Amino acid sequence: MRLSVNGADVFAATGGKEFDPNLPTVVFLHGSGLDHRGWALQTRWFAYHGYSVLAPDLPGHSLSGGEPCASIEVSAAWLSEFLDAADVKAAHIVGHSQGFLTALEFAKNNPDRVLSLTAIGTAAAIPVNQALIDTAKDSAAKAAHMMVNWGFGPGAHNGASAVPGMQPIAIGRAIMSRNPLAVDLQACADYQGGSDAVQALGNIPGCCILADQDKMTPIKAGLKLAEAMGVSPTIIKGFGHMLPIEAPRETLNALRAFISSVQNQAAA
Repeated sequence: MRLSVNGADVFAATGGKEFDPNLPTVVFLHGSGLDHRGWALQTRWFAYHGYSVLAPDLPGHSLSGGEPCASIEVSAAWLSEFLDAADVKAAHIVGHSQGFLTALEFAKNNPDRVLSLTAIGTAAAIPVNQALIDTAKDSAAKAAHMMVNWGFGPGAHNGASAVPGMQPIAIGRAIMSRNPLAVDLQACADYQGGSDAVQALGNIPGCCILADQDKMTPIKAGLKLAEAMGVSPTIIKGFGHMLPIEAPRETLNALRAFISSVQNQAAA
């Protein structure tokens, strides 16, 4: 699906079905340097089980044009414009890593547009080593190589894959090498509003899906986020930071249980 947002052409995956704004909508926001492909299994399941799905490539990433968002605040404002362009009044928002920071800031400013908020492999603040940012400025490919070495759990490093014949580490590295990774990492490093945004969530239903082998945003920070959100986290064992890609089925199971529960309560 293609939309015009602020004069730029934006691509959003719809899970293999035509987007219908009259259905409950689930929006998936990718992490630093990634794109819609990280959500392949999750988007398809929701699209074929009574939901509409939008998994955009953020501006300047992969199939989307425009300038990459230089801050989390800018990306949250962009998300509002994106939903307007898609004629979506409110949605379940799912964010992985940096994508959750965008979702969090958006929810703070637009609580009436958020049906639920899910955090995956993330925290309220994501500090980034300056050396990694500098490397990304010099070469996104070099930084991507460093990030996949840290970002995936032991199974992926030993060749395990949820999709036979495909290697998630290689796929993640290829995607990040071609995207504005330095801009994304700098936006994460600069964002200081996460704690205040969590406190402003009010009654928005929340969910945290964390990995016990996460070296990028260690589980300690994720557990602190879950506590601040007032939710009991789902902890997926044996996997690392790249949960949507390296543990797609486990991530989907947690997501479908949570979002289905929220929808059922709303319909009751």
